[in-house]
Parts: sequence; structure tokens; C-alpha cells
Amino acid sequence: MLKVVHDVDTSNGPAGGSLLDEIVRDGARAMLAAALQAEVAAYVEAFADELDERGRRLVVRNGSHAPREVMTAAGAIGVRAPRVNDRRVDEVTGERKRFASAILPAWCRKSPKVAEVLPLLYLHGLSSGDFGPALEQFLGSAAGLSAATITRLTAGWQDEAAAFNKRSLAGTDYVYIWVDGIHVKVRLEQDKVCLLVIIGVRADGTKELVGLDDGYRESAQSWANLLRDCQRRGMQAPVLAVGDGALGFWAAVRDVFPATREQRCWFHKIANVLNCLPKSAQPAAKAALAEIWNAEDRGHAVQAAKGFVAQYGTKWPKAAAKITDDLDVLLEFFNYPAEHWIHLRTSNPIESTFATVRLRQRVTKGPGSRAAGVAMAFKLIESAQARWRAVNAPHLVALVRAGARFDKGLLVERPHESGGDQQAA
Repeated sequence: MLKVVHDVDTSNGPAGGSLLDEIVRDGARAMLAAALQAEVAAYVEAFADELDERGRRLVVRNGSHAPREVMTAAGAIGVRAPRVNDRRVDEVTGERKRFASAILPAWCRKSPKVAEVLPLLYLHGLSSGDFGPALEQFLGSAAGLSAATITRLTAGWQDEAAAFNKRSLAGTDYVYIWVDGIHVKVRLEQDKVCLLVIIGVRADGTKELVGLDDGYRESAQSWANLLRDCQRRGMQAPVLAVGDGALGFWAAVRDVFPATREQRCWFHKIANVLNCLPKSAQPAAKAALAEIWNAEDRGHAVQAAKGFVAQYGTKWPKAAAKITDDLDVLLEFFNYPAEHWIHLRTSNPIESTFATVRLRQRVTKGPGSRAAGVAMAFKLIESAQARWRAVNAPHLVALVRAGARFDKGLLVERPHESGGDQQAA
């Protein structure tokens, strides 16, 4: 995510308070706020299943810090950083754990990389001709960033994206994958770009980008084309795919990788259910839904789902149907290690990466290249990928691929080295 705060000699700043300066300051403020919100949301969600003895979350959002001014190359901008209440205790030191922002730490002296800022600006709708002035504001200087330089840079990124999409996948095993279609409205030749994104978990537990393509409205055909291309390059069927139920992906994966199991994203499902309810009923319904996805095992989740239907099904049958119709694929994650449940319930790796650029409503003038849009998204993910953490208990990922069986999140049967099965000790 974007880091815009750094030390800068104000004498290098813009001369005078032009409208462009103010626009850039407003843009920097909005982008920084969005990035901070996404960072905190991801942190809170990562520990959503950690509860105290009363069943209350140990990590919750807790308002905002007092307003503060931070210095950017665009000048001083006001920031209200989100506050996190983390009541967990470090078992080793006995001290309270604390949330520390990687975007806006107490003392931030590192300027953002061009490789991170430029793709984000593009996907936010800034035309390539405006990169120079904008980067000068963000980075403090645009020296060496002429229009020709930027053109060569973006062309190189397009070549990198093209090479990435042609690489062999035969030597890499992706056990889990997250998929999503990201709609970005930025200077298009025709319709808005739909980026088809696949992020995978390797057998060693690390995450990486698997595939990225320019699709057409998340259609089954677009997804099938991407999956078949991955298959031709050596990709084997993932054990589990996680994504939104509205995607054309599911018809495609059943055709290309029929053995792959399906898990619907709870992040999207909750939003869909709440859209079927009046606002007055949504807080209680959201809590009731949490009882399902945050249950201690599949049996308790099924009972919680029945409770939800009993409470809301009579008045709002469409809301209840969104749970009952997809219950099996909503609870598929319970068949895997408990340490992995937090990773498998949602498509959060994709959501958090694109939190600041998806569903943009304002389109700037002048059509841009769709290939350039894909290349910019590729560079954005590439930068984010360096900060991705491995899944919890990474050693269990290989066991999942090998066919180990888990009950209530615990390993109960592992594959024998000779090919048979033996009971886990």
C-alpha cells in the first residue's frame, strides 16, 4: 500500500498555492486515509476469531487517533489515523500487543517507490501525461521522470506483465487459490477494465500471484480462458478455491479443474445478505452471521445457520436463502486445518491489495491502454507481494495436498509414505 509521508525540505515544494497543489494534497489525503483504513481492517480481520471469556473480540477498531499533520511533498496534510484496541497479551513478555502501522509509523522517513506510486496513480485515473507533476508532489522531485522516461518505464512493465503471464507453472504447486474480478474504471478504450486475479498458496505456505488477466465482466468464458492457459503452462488443480459466489469463475473451474473444492467468500456473502435486510435489522443479522463463520466447528456452524434462518427467514426469505442455498460451500473451510480457517473464509488477500483502487466511479478523460492497466495492476500486486506473510502453520499445507484428513480442524489421518493411510499419533 501507498506510503506518502517522508521528510522533505520545504524549499523544494511547489511555489505558491496553485489549484493543482490543492488537488494533489486532497488526493494524497484521500489515498492515505483509504490505505490506513484498509490496513486496519485487514489487521482486525486477521484476529477476528480471537475472543475473551465473554465471547468478545480481543482485537477491534476503536475510533481514531487525534488529528495530526504529516509532511508530504505536496505539503502538510491532516490525518486521523484509525485506532485499534488490541487486548491480546504476549505470552513471552507478558505485555499487551500493539498494532503498528506499516504505512504511517511514528517516524516515517522513507519515500515511496516509483514502482508503487505510479501504478496506483494510474489505476486511480491519472493519465500518463500527468505522472510527472503528480510524482513531483508525492516524491519531492520529478527529476529524470520525463514523459519519454515514463513511457519507457511503463512499456517495460507491460513487457514484465506479458512475460509473467507466459512463465511455466509446472514447477510450482498451488494448494489454495483466491480469485476475484476487480472492476477499475480508468481511461478505457471501451468498457471498464475487469481484472481477473488469482493468488495462490504454495506447498510451503507462501502466497504469490498466480494469474492476472483482462477479462470481460467476470464471465465464465473469460475465467475459463485464464484457467486453461494456466493449465497449459503446467498448473495442477488446486485443492481449494476461494471466491465470491457471483463470479463466472465457478462454472469455469468445474470445467477445467473439476477436482478443486469450492469455498465461498464470507466477506462478499455477508454484504449480499445484509443488502436483503432493512438497515435496522443489519447489526443483529451481522452478529448472527458471525456466529456461523466463526463457529468452533462445522456442527456448531450448521446449528448457527439454522438459528439465523429461524430468526430471519420468515420476514426476509431472500436473506435466509443466500445462506441455505450455499451452506455447503460456505462451510467447506471447516474440512481443513484450523490454523488455515482464517485464511480460507474470505478472499482478503485480493481485497486488501486493491482496496484503494477498485470500483472507482469517476473516469478521467482520454482513453488508456487496457494492456497498460493490466501491467499497472501487475506492478501493484508485485509490490504488495513482498509484504505478504505465509499462512499460519505453513507445514500443514503440504499435508493438505497429500490428502490428509482433518476433523474439527485437527489432523486425524495422514497419508502413509507407502501410499496407504495411517492414523495420526
